[in-house]
Amino acid sequence: MKKILLPFFILTVLPALLMAQVLVDSPNYQKAREKMVSLQIRLRGVSDKKVLNAMNQVPRHRFVPEELVSKAYADHPLPIGQGQTISQPYIVALMTEKLKLKGDERILEIGTGSGYQAAILAKVAKEVYTMEIKEKLYKKAESLLRSIGFSKIKTRHGDGYFGWSEAAPFDCIMITASIDHIPPPLLKQLKNGGRLILPLGNPFSYQYLSLVTKHDDEYTVKQITGVLFVPMTGHALDQNRRVTNDIP
Repeated sequence: MKKILLPFFILTVLPALLMAQVLVDSPNYQKAREKMVSLQIRLRGVSDKKVLNAMNQVPRHRFVPEELVSKAYADHPLPIGQGQTISQPYIVALMTEKLKLKGDERILEIGTGSGYQAAILAKVAKEVYTMEIKEKLYKKAESLLRSIGFSKIKTRHGDGYFGWSEAAPFDCIMITASIDHIPPPLLKQLKNGGRLILPLGNPFSYQYLSLVTKHDDEYTVKQITGVLFVPMTGHALDQNRRVTNDIP
């Protein structure tokens, strides 16, 4: 019996234990986050203390595939499966800072992905709602967020193009995939004075990270910097869609 159990332990239990140790938030990971915040984020101009603290606290290595854990704090995006990525740390921080969060906001994120951006937002804002169209990513992110203490984040599987009308209106909305127009349903779910940030432009080329601010029935759009995001899928890529009241 012992001879039978030993191979079983080596092949199944031991790898799980070793991976658990790798994923623990060790001093080495904490130092990696401090270096990431200092060299990749602060030096590029992000100065909001709440955002910097969030980037320093959330264990980014928990949100990447096991084979990429060693690259979790590198200065570039990483693939997470299903044709999606976890954004570059600087872009996560920049998008969060540009929303000018005070701490009492209700935020809707479109494109949960790994769940990392939602976790950062949850450290800064009061309420976070996040939607993911790809079911496998949705289930994985929901489970992970709950397991590491972000159970208050509200998650939903569905096409984020149409937003989350039952929970609207929102103080801020963040779209984490590229699209060539601003979804009208999301504009309607934004509070007066609310802010929406997104990579706006050709989904299959470069885009501009843009900040939309709602003023009653009018909107202003401010371009921030050039970016390259994966395309928003679902209705956003429907060539037969009927889009009205778009902002160029």
